[in-house]
Amino acid sequence: MDGQTKRNTQLAEKWNILSMGEKVKVWVVDDDSSIRWVLETALKREGHHVTSFDNAEGIMNLMHKEMPDVLLTDIRMPGKSGIELLADIQDQFPSLPVIVMTAHSDMDSAVSAYDGGAFEYLPKPFDVDEMVNQVERAYEHNKKKANAENARAQEEASESGIIGSAPAMQTVFRAIGRLSRSNITVMVNGESGTGKELVAKALHQHSLRKEQPFIALNMAAIPKDLLESELFGHEKGAFTGATSRRKGRFEQADGGTLFLDEIGDMPAEMQTRLLRVLSDGEFFSVGGHQPIKVDVRIIAATHQGLEKLVEEKLFREDLFHRLNVVRIKIPPIRERREDIPLLLKHFLAKAAKELGDDIKVLDEEAMRYLSDLPWSGNVRQIENTCHLLTAMCPSNTIQLEDLPEELKDAKTAQAATVDGDWLEAAKVDISKRLSAGEPDIAKRVVASVEKVLIMQALEVTNGRRQEAAKLLGLGRNTLTRKIKDFSA
Repeated sequence: MDGQTKRNTQLAEKWNILSMGEKVKVWVVDDDSSIRWVLETALKREGHHVTSFDNAEGIMNLMHKEMPDVLLTDIRMPGKSGIELLADIQDQFPSLPVIVMTAHSDMDSAVSAYDGGAFEYLPKPFDVDEMVNQVERAYEHNKKKANAENARAQEEASESGIIGSAPAMQTVFRAIGRLSRSNITVMVNGESGTGKELVAKALHQHSLRKEQPFIALNMAAIPKDLLESELFGHEKGAFTGATSRRKGRFEQADGGTLFLDEIGDMPAEMQTRLLRVLSDGEFFSVGGHQPIKVDVRIIAATHQGLEKLVEEKLFREDLFHRLNVVRIKIPPIRERREDIPLLLKHFLAKAAKELGDDIKVLDEEAMRYLSDLPWSGNVRQIENTCHLLTAMCPSNTIQLEDLPEELKDAKTAQAATVDGDWLEAAKVDISKRLSAGEPDIAKRVVASVEKVLIMQALEVTNGRRQEAAKLLGLGRNTLTRKIKDFSA
């Protein structure tokens, strides 16, 4: 192939790759200023965005804030070498394509870099057009791979209950696809009921740790005096009642993922211990004298604003920065209302499978009404409602009149709550019932209120009946009986 034919082939390939006018964000790392100038000039000539660095120090920190599409790096540089940079990238951002540049005398290093995960290597001196072509190929290859991973992540996330087609949810799916194969610490933010644990599970299920344990712990659900033992375990005889050695959640999650939900509720003394584990990768159990070393990926979650807690000195700033390396924000239902019909259909099908019943279908009027409700409890509230509808509605087609009173009066109750007195909504409803001569009003109203109390308590405790019973002042057997009565 002569030079002109080769150039025409490259131009045709580049047109196929970048026919939509996409520009590539390229980072160049090389201590030779003349090489940097050549690379910058050639890439900018093709319309790409280039940022250059004369050494590899601090590159990883910058990537936590902004990511390039492709990175070119020399191997031999003062300080941190290109091989070391490649190893760090493979550990934390394995999807980023890296092109290694090397002199002919460094060919052995180039082969090692290729084996270590480099997308390609360029021997110096290199052909400038070939360099540009490789950058664009790396970008296109990674884009196709990312699209496939995102599609798979969305499909598998849907199977685990993460449902949504809204743009805000597509951002979540892309984040799961991008971060799942990394060991990087992730902070998941979202209101109660948005599905933070489902996102954490999806990150684990897509990761290289998927065959290892996924351990979840809710900081708000564990009494403070038990939290240390819960996290780090205890030795036999460490305290009264410690009749045998017990592994803590960190040790249970060794090799896998530890999900710390509601991290903002962690007591100050535990924050200090957690910071030490994140820094050293080891800890002491309660009553233990030998350090226990673990390999655990941390995913933390909170519905609180940790920045505000840091300002108020209620959360350690150094721990916040350790945990808040990358953040995924799960949108509340009010920010993705177009997903409500999809969620209703999904959870009605799920409830039917769990209850061994036929799948219930909402008619147009009922679907429109439910889609307009505030759903302050987010996805969890929708799921609980679908279970209730499946258990309570006699017909397979759910009409507006089939909806429970607490749903039909939800808009009135919301308005009354905004005005500062939710009891006004109850007064309006009771007056309406009395005027209509409805029988057994006391029995039905009390039952409806009791049902709302129990459902809300189960939402707060993530379905844990013993905790819900304690919050409501009921015995666990009483609560279980009442739940069965609802479904009878």
